[in-house]
Amino acid sequence: MHCPFCRHADTRVIDSRTAEDGSAIRRRRQCPSCGRRFSTVETSSLTVVKRSGATEPFSRDKVVAGVRKACQGRPVSDDDLALLAQQVEETLRSSGAAQIDAHEIGLAILGPLRQLDEVAYLRFASVYSSFSSLKDFEEAIAILRAERADRGPAGQDDGLTDGSADLGPAGEVEQAPTH
Repeated sequence: MHCPFCRHADTRVIDSRTAEDGSAIRRRRQCPSCGRRFSTVETSSLTVVKRSGATEPFSRDKVVAGVRKACQGRPVSDDDLALLAQQVEETLRSSGAAQIDAHEIGLAILGPLRQLDEVAYLRFASVYSSFSSLKDFEEAIAILRAERADRGPAGQDDGLTDGSADLGPAGEVEQAPTH
């Protein structure tokens, strides 16, 4: 590490600490030549390989922007989206690879998004997985229902029921008659 003051080719590490939720290391350094101290922050780089073959640095902001579209009109806060992006980045970094295919990012998003909001998950999955028919949606909903049945008590409203409400001609919800 070159000293930023005198450009001496070697510096000495005085102290090291984790920073930014453990994703970076902050090092306090001292130059043996001029004696001045300075700090450096070291992060591992994560590069995304796009379908075209182009590469770019991983960006949590791009994850949030993509997921935000699926969450429009849903009860999902900006903090929820930031946490999801952090989870996605941690998952990708835990693979140990310096380069990640863009496709793998989409796969890493699906799990946390499913836990966050099932409707947003279906929206994202329909675009990401290129749903081409109603059958694709039905299969995804059947999987969600099966998972919900495995983990929760019966009789709870899963928001994925059919026949309880229908859209009327103007798009308003019409309740099914109860007898």
